Amino acid sequence: MTGFGERPPATRGALGPEARESALAALKASTEPGKELDILIVGGGIVGTGVALDAVTRGLSVGIVEASDWAAGTSSRSSKLIHGGLRYLEMLDFALVKEALQERGLLLSELAPHLARPVPFLYPLTKHFVERPYIGAGIALYDAMSISGGHKRGVPFHKHLSRRGTLRAAPSLKDDAFVGSIRYYDGQVDDAKYVANLVRTAAYYGAHAVNQTAVVDFLREGERVVGAKVVNREDGSNFNIRAKQVINATGVWTDETQAMVTDRGQLKVRASKGIHLVVPRDRFQSTVGLILRTEKSVLFVIPWGRHWIIGTTDTDWHLDKAHPAASSKDIDYILEHVNTVLKRPLTREDVEGVYAGLRPLLAGESDSTAKLSREHIVAHPVPGLVVVAGGKWTTYRVMAKDAVDEAVRSMDERVPPSCTETIPLLGASGFRAAWNRRNRTAEESGVHVARVEHLLNRYGSMTSEVLAIIQDRPELAEPLPGADDYLQAEAVYAATHEGARHVHDVLTRRTRISIEAWDRGVSAVPVVAKLMGEILGWSDAQRESEIKHYLARVEAERLSQQQPDDESADAARLGAEDIVPLR
Repeated sequence: MTGFGERPPATRGALGPEARESALAALKASTEPGKELDILIVGGGIVGTGVALDAVTRGLSVGIVEASDWAAGTSSRSSKLIHGGLRYLEMLDFALVKEALQERGLLLSELAPHLARPVPFLYPLTKHFVERPYIGAGIALYDAMSISGGHKRGVPFHKHLSRRGTLRAAPSLKDDAFVGSIRYYDGQVDDAKYVANLVRTAAYYGAHAVNQTAVVDFLREGERVVGAKVVNREDGSNFNIRAKQVINATGVWTDETQAMVTDRGQLKVRASKGIHLVVPRDRFQSTVGLILRTEKSVLFVIPWGRHWIIGTTDTDWHLDKAHPAASSKDIDYILEHVNTVLKRPLTREDVEGVYAGLRPLLAGESDSTAKLSREHIVAHPVPGLVVVAGGKWTTYRVMAKDAVDEAVRSMDERVPPSCTETIPLLGASGFRAAWNRRNRTAEESGVHVARVEHLLNRYGSMTSEVLAIIQDRPELAEPLPGADDYLQAEAVYAATHEGARHVHDVLTRRTRISIEAWDRGVSAVPVVAKLMGEILGWSDAQRESEIKHYLARVEAERLSQQQPDDESADAARLGAEDIVPLR
């Protein structure tokens, strides 16, 4: 990180308005002789953006399109954990757990130390004598499997705690809830922030990345897929993109995108809904998170800054995939289970935010979603089209590697193997040095060291770019209204560097104001709309439209969370339409 007085160099990988236009021009030019892309990726979630980075760092020409915003679907609505999955260990799925633990260590120690960090959990024990040896052996195996990949583990080893030690670590637990516990560690990440950083890194290496661009059909020559027909949702224009191979990484939308090409040999993906509650950190005392067993799955209580994230559920979902809704029944389920172990029960009044996401599970026709596979599959249903589906957020890099490996098998030229194991995300290089000089950076910039630490944990060594915005406009060092954790400069940076095109992109994904603020971002909306409008050239009418849309979205989500079941919750959430086009 440069000193505060130094201007950061011109940033490749910034996804501002000019970069979007440049990427659009490059994608449109792919129909010209000799300008065909090697790889076109459809889908801008964690897997699609991972594929883009994998392909472009092999020296291939790459385009990636996303119908909405980066990580707008499943990839921004996870439990925010990088983990091997203890329950998969119990299912004897050793290969999946080992692979995920190796990826966890790689993310924490090398690829994204500025975005991912260790988080401690208690695995509670409820029975004397019998449970501790059994659970302890499982967690010891969990730790052992994480050191076999040749990378740093990134987290401390587990430790057995007595009942007294458990209550010291988590004083708000009921005195008789557990007979003891085992403290172990996994990793944590802001999932949406990671995806935005990942696609920026792919763009830094030369990928042409465009959001708000939807595939409406695939281009064919005979049976072979040779590209895609897309619509720019901001102006309604259609154009074609040609590529030697198209990789479909659309998660829960896999069935729909595959159906544009073939109804033969399709992968089947089932959507499983998981919801999470966000409550203030002061609602109960604990220095660690908790993992609680339920009759259906496991429930995590996860430290999240000044908040707790509590979830998740695991239920089949057959309704709107873009906006899965949490019902009153879902919320009551989580509160009921977490309250079995807390001295002071949580109520609806304690809930700051609620979010719902869909897991893309490889489907057996009659399986419950709790038992479906988290392993991934790569298929080549027709020439020119590769489909990657299933998997876990943690193992995105392996999924991306496998998808690109499959795509390049049919290419004439020799393509190098994946090298993403050695490619840190933007902001990772120099992060530890930047962290060590944070007090000096605070003095030089006039920004409090606590604010500098916050920025470093979100932007890493790119923090100097955010501070440069503040140097030009000191008033942007003020926090956003109703969201003291986030600076106004971050809303500007989201539009100039991170590809944010709408107010809700900033409030729900570039920041987490929509779930962390009591008013869910209502106070911040006018300020964010004004700051973004200055960069994106919005008219007064467009700025007002953005504000109106966000307020309607918040109201629809609140209403959906009062409904008794999925059907009525879905209907309530769909009361707020998506905001397109931009102009």
